[in-house]
Amino acid sequence: MVKDKKILLCVTGGIAVYKAAALTSKLVQAGACVKVILSESAAKFVTPLTFQALSRNEVYTDTFDEKNPQVIAHIDLADWADLILVAPATANTIAKLAGGIADNMITTTILATTATVWIAPAMNVHMYDHPAVKKNLSVLAEYGYQFIEPSEGYLACGYVGKGRLEEPEKIVELIEQYFASSGSQPLKGKTVLITAGPTREKIDPVRFISNHSSGKMGYALAEEAKRQGADVVLVSGPVQLQNPAGMEVVRVESAEEMYHAVLNYFDHADVVIKTAAVSDYRPKIAYQHKVKKQAGNTTIEFERTKDILYELGTRKKKQVLIGFAAETNNVAEYARKKLETKNVDMIVANNVKIEGAGFGTDTNIVTLYKRDGTVSELPIMSKTAVAVKIMEEVTALLKEMGKYGDC
Repeated sequence: MVKDKKILLCVTGGIAVYKAAALTSKLVQAGACVKVILSESAAKFVTPLTFQALSRNEVYTDTFDEKNPQVIAHIDLADWADLILVAPATANTIAKLAGGIADNMITTTILATTATVWIAPAMNVHMYDHPAVKKNLSVLAEYGYQFIEPSEGYLACGYVGKGRLEEPEKIVELIEQYFASSGSQPLKGKTVLITAGPTREKIDPVRFISNHSSGKMGYALAEEAKRQGADVVLVSGPVQLQNPAGMEVVRVESAEEMYHAVLNYFDHADVVIKTAAVSDYRPKIAYQHKVKKQAGNTTIEFERTKDILYELGTRKKKQVLIGFAAETNNVAEYARKKLETKNVDMIVANNVKIEGAGFGTDTNIVTLYKRDGTVSELPIMSKTAVAVKIMEEVTALLKEMGKYGDC
């Protein structure tokens, strides 16, 4: 899917530059035409000659080094690219881009482009969590930039946490999916409503009950639906993820808030995908002040929350309705039961106890159960790749229901 695509790789200064070299090689092997801009700091880690050999193209480092008098280099590169990827993206470069600063070859080129820009941050875990960095990432999201989130693991500084540049193989996979879906927009003109993340049910101003949902699957689905041309509404519980660009994001906390937000958009939706892990119960009494500890045990009485998926199933008219089932045993039995009792068109089920399929991971292992009895078991793959597969099923369901364009 990347064959003959023009990818401008902007490499900024961090130890993860070595991964950018591997990424260049893998993109070229996949058939992409890659040109590289190195920041001055990046060139201290890996020389321009390395990237020149791997990309088979001239490498750019200096805004004022105009090798071709017929063009202005940074404008020519800005116009040339089908996709610009900043990998690794340091906190410094992220701040410059957020502030519109153009003081080197990378920032001047990106400021001048109309191509899609992806940012792949890589830095110390505390730097990535700094309020200034978070704010700058939020600004870039508002500008329409897209992000390849860093993964968790051992960092060069010795810390263990979030800040590792995503692996080159995963980045290539994401780029392939981007070009695969950008060629056509099968969901153009459709409205897709997606719920994501956990809910929090208040005990008192200090405590709540919740679950381990990270929201990554729902956010991946929202971004894929957007790439396929849909108008997307994302209703999100409390998660540590940036708002995806180009869609309406409604942030909620409790199951009750999610219930009302979903119903507010449901009638106008063509597709509803409910990935959110909504609390089944909430404390019957939510105290206004912190409950102080006492001698002995205590008891909290719980009451049922509204079953959002069941409610949507009873109201469903024209919508394609998809639910998720996160189970720990008897997955097939519970998924099929949910398929019938909730009146949905498809259940995406997984066993969260299996490694690579649980909450918070970047991968998933799911099985798709449809009303016609079809069962599709997917192997372990990134949540982005799972989102692509699910949206393919959405398109097929729309066709079956006669709600897909002129079909």
